[in-house]
Amino acid sequence: MKFTDGYWLMREGVQASYAAEVAEAQVDDGRVTLYAPVRRVETRGQTLNSPLLTVECWSPADGVIGVRSTHHAGAAERGPDFALRTDPGHTAKVTREGSLLELTAGELSLRVDTAAPWRLDFTADGRTLTSADARGTGFAVTGDGSHHSVAQLSLGVGELVYGLGERFTPFTRNGQTVDIWQADGGTASEQAYKNVPFHLTNRGYGVFVNHPGKVSYEIGSESVGRVQFSVEDQSLEYFVVYGPTPKDILDRYTALTGRPALPPAWSFGLWLSTSFTTSYDEATVNRFVRGMAERDIPLGVFHFDCFWMREYQWCDFTWDPDVFPDPEGMLRRLKDQGLRISLWINPYIAQKSALFAEAKRNGYLVRKANGDVWQWDLWQAGMALVDFTNPDAREWYADKLRALTAQGVDCFKTDFGERIPTDVVWHDGSDPERMHNYYTQLYNETVFEVLSEARGAGEAVLFARSATAGGQQFPVHWGGDCESHFGAMAESLRGGLSLGLSGFGFWSHDIGGFEGTPTPEVFKRWVQFGLLSSHSRLHGSKSYRVPWDYDEEAVAVTRDFTRLKHRLMPYLFRAAQQAAERGTPVMRAMVLEFPDDPACHTLDRQYMLGDDLLVAPVFSEDGVVDYYVPDGTWTHLLSGERIQGPGWRRERYGFDSLPLLARPGSVIPFGESDDAAVYDWAHGVTLRVHAPADGATTVTRIPARDGSAADATAAVFRTRREGDAITIEAQGAPGPWRVLLVGTEAELADDSSATTSVSVERTGLGTLLACPAGADRVAALLTGS
Repeated sequence: MKFTDGYWLMREGVQASYAAEVAEAQVDDGRVTLYAPVRRVETRGQTLNSPLLTVECWSPADGVIGVRSTHHAGAAERGPDFALRTDPGHTAKVTREGSLLELTAGELSLRVDTAAPWRLDFTADGRTLTSADARGTGFAVTGDGSHHSVAQLSLGVGELVYGLGERFTPFTRNGQTVDIWQADGGTASEQAYKNVPFHLTNRGYGVFVNHPGKVSYEIGSESVGRVQFSVEDQSLEYFVVYGPTPKDILDRYTALTGRPALPPAWSFGLWLSTSFTTSYDEATVNRFVRGMAERDIPLGVFHFDCFWMREYQWCDFTWDPDVFPDPEGMLRRLKDQGLRISLWINPYIAQKSALFAEAKRNGYLVRKANGDVWQWDLWQAGMALVDFTNPDAREWYADKLRALTAQGVDCFKTDFGERIPTDVVWHDGSDPERMHNYYTQLYNETVFEVLSEARGAGEAVLFARSATAGGQQFPVHWGGDCESHFGAMAESLRGGLSLGLSGFGFWSHDIGGFEGTPTPEVFKRWVQFGLLSSHSRLHGSKSYRVPWDYDEEAVAVTRDFTRLKHRLMPYLFRAAQQAAERGTPVMRAMVLEFPDDPACHTLDRQYMLGDDLLVAPVFSEDGVVDYYVPDGTWTHLLSGERIQGPGWRRERYGFDSLPLLARPGSVIPFGESDDAAVYDWAHGVTLRVHAPADGATTVTRIPARDGSAADATAAVFRTRREGDAITIEAQGAPGPWRVLLVGTEAELADDSSATTSVSVERTGLGTLLACPAGADRVAALLTGS
């Protein structure tokens, strides 16, 4: 929200007050409280008839400093509030030297000169990261009498801002006005399904605004050298989170707001949907499943969208008996084919649903101030909202889902949760404005807990559309309703990369687009992109997304890239473990992996998939793609071509390929099987070694397939290069394993303990060393490239 009219004036009707100086500073047990008048005070009389801001500063953990500015402190605490995880043993250090106060939390410090005009400096590594100066802390009252607490933090020259949830507008937020307010606006607007009041910059820090309601941002858009954020409240609380790297920032931020859960391994396979308003029954489902099998396309999950229930009755959690007369038998037959089952749900109860009267009678629905149930006809006729602030309503809703899991349902697509009214009364007295964004957290948490209870630890997974800060704990999230063209494909990727920089580890999108029907060209390119995403789902609105509806080449592309993803599972699941361990997303904006390369700071049409794979989807009819290659010698994963960076490349690709490059010196584990996502990833694994630097050692961890723990490991390989000698040592390998020295000719070294039983084969991609079960070491000498 903008308050000023240019540099000198305020907008009509706005009266703004900003901290001018420190009148008094109190230090107590690692906390600093600053009392700040909004004008310079030189005489006692000037303390009268003027506001005094209370600014509290503290630290919940190393590298994180909180600031809370309050005008009037008498307001009732109504909630909801984000659940933050602070370090109970952590206390910041406070030092005072003359007029200079410094609060230090690990490498991050907050400095205040109490004798100077108002200024908060956040410093680390001998430099100032950002500052709140003359207009950095205050409040504004607008013409309608509403009170807004306001903060401004400085932007340095060349500083770029990222994040604020899944946003489909330009990737860097500079110059944008962003309102953190849940909306069902599709992917082609400035609205967002997943709004997160957290941003980070390429200067080594992030900022989390601890307010679940509407937070209004002006990012270099009102004051071009400032990020301003404001809330309609008497207080504003934010945390500055130090890195120094973007990964470090996400690590500390997700430690505060919650780590992403680790999804089950089976969820990484290909999902196929009935689509939305298409006509389908069990025969249709069987035709789809049989068609995939006949075309040798492995399928992991089958999803039933809205019309598994009767029209006008969403949600009543009851299968349409005219279309699915034997749901238990149908699910059993599908599961006998190795499939998992996903069902669409939403948090609304239509008036025609038999559950409406029951929920109304028991007080489970959100009400107006006069006691009436809140209803409207948008989406479902006469629909109402389940009040998840009521524990009984939450348990009632959970019971409906338990009945479905008992039938054999494995996961739920938790659609909607954005259009939450503010003219209502919540069971627990929550503030309606704060609950608008937060509702989705209660909704997704309820469903995730049911699945965890029904399927066990590590087996719960959602396909969720809406989220707020902390929502990363309940993966997976998908990008919502996009159109079916190349532009929509590109905007979807922007949204996913933005969400990843907001603390979310897992993300997907509708392959082929949702609205409309993609051309065969769009479908095939989207298939490549979708199967090189953390999660992969074929889904549409009014048309099916089975590949043979497009052309035979689409079948081949879907088959080949599905099987490629399965072979990459040892690599992908390790990236998933990293998301659960540190909050590093599986799909990573280039700036996350290459923060020191300025060319990567604005890239939004390519990404890193895990640590070591660069993916540049093709967004053109003619197959031409422009992409950037960072420094070093990269290797095309499919062709073995070596590409030297840094620099831009323009290339043309057929539908069997796209820019998919292995990082210089990387070791990419390929699993032995391509039939499914879940198998013994360590047994028969092939380590693809890409020209490691002399003296480099690379540790490759192969995850345990049960995924019972975020760091569960089946085997560890250490690859070491010294001159022309490469040595690979195995620890815990359960069976035979292989090493492919990509782009290199090699021979066994004399000192290899497994020399007598290791076979050597020249392939089109390089030299393959096959080690038998029990081998714990192999050494080779490079003889050419």
